[in-house]
Amino acid sequence: MTNQTIDQARAEAFGGQMVGILNGGAMALMCSVGYRTGLFEVMAKLPPSTSEEIAKAANLNERYVREWLGGVATGGVVTLDPATDKYSLPPEHAMSLTAAAGPGNLALMSQFVSQFGNVEDEIVDSFRKGGGVPYSRFPTFQRLMAELSTQVFDLALIPVTLELVPGIKDRLRAGIDVADVGCGSGHAINLMAKEYPNSRFVGYDFSEEGVAAGRKEAQSLGLSNARFDVKDAATLDGSTRFDLVTVFDAIHDQAKPRTVLKGIHDSLKEGGVFLCSDIHANSNVADNMAHPMAPMMYMVSTFHCMTVSLALGGEGLGTMWGEQKALELFKEAGFSQVDIEHVEGDMMNSYYIARP
Repeated sequence: MTNQTIDQARAEAFGGQMVGILNGGAMALMCSVGYRTGLFEVMAKLPPSTSEEIAKAANLNERYVREWLGGVATGGVVTLDPATDKYSLPPEHAMSLTAAAGPGNLALMSQFVSQFGNVEDEIVDSFRKGGGVPYSRFPTFQRLMAELSTQVFDLALIPVTLELVPGIKDRLRAGIDVADVGCGSGHAINLMAKEYPNSRFVGYDFSEEGVAAGRKEAQSLGLSNARFDVKDAATLDGSTRFDLVTVFDAIHDQAKPRTVLKGIHDSLKEGGVFLCSDIHANSNVADNMAHPMAPMMYMVSTFHCMTVSLALGGEGLGTMWGEQKALELFKEAGFSQVDIEHVEGDMMNSYYIARP
């Protein structure tokens, strides 16, 4: 401690803030458990119930359910009637915790906290020595991202996201060549391929697991116009050209984002367009102070997006690289026109429509 005068009220207020932070972290873990065990889904359908009744309905161990209920009740996630010892999930809370919420299911996102906690020791080591934590240390990340992106794509890809590109739906109906770079499990490609059978689609990802999932889904849907290749996005060189290239929340993850963007630019046919969604943020921390998810996004960046890039000797842009930096890199790659769109109700993404 220095000889600075301590503002006692400020000190006490921050102490209270820290208590809130600790309780918030605890609730993130408890909400992750509630999502993964199906407890939220079960409680959303039950009348006020005892721990025994909830455990039976969920086919779970009552002692664990009872302790979990104690946590989420005192944390304000569920309600408790002390006269009956019965617990309820208010419908207003279920709107953020169950499948009915679609992309607004924040309980799904709570899994990031528990997942990234597994690599905290390696992150701390990287603080001291530099480098990063490789993608292989996140074995369930592909599954989690597939869950998140599937909900978003099912709800918005065809009716909302593609509408942001003037005239692209007519071109897709007529038949064009499309690539999705960093396609993950390939759900976006398969949705578009099913909707637009006259167009030809390819998904690229460096994850063999993701590519295998995309192929399996395409086969189950009987799609003959969708294929998937294991490919490092940094190897795009313009040797194959497309009318439309999409990237959904993946540029900031790249070890060589400038190389990837230049490759995408060179892979567009004359009149081609690049549709890119990425995290809605500013490049300056001071301008993100009012961002409702900024602390979460900086955590995701530190524990995954930035560190995975740095583990590959990459640039480490990070999740919160922001619109200003994005525009700088797009123009450096050769894009002469870049429009940024925002979708009402989507606080997470900015949408870039870029043309050579």
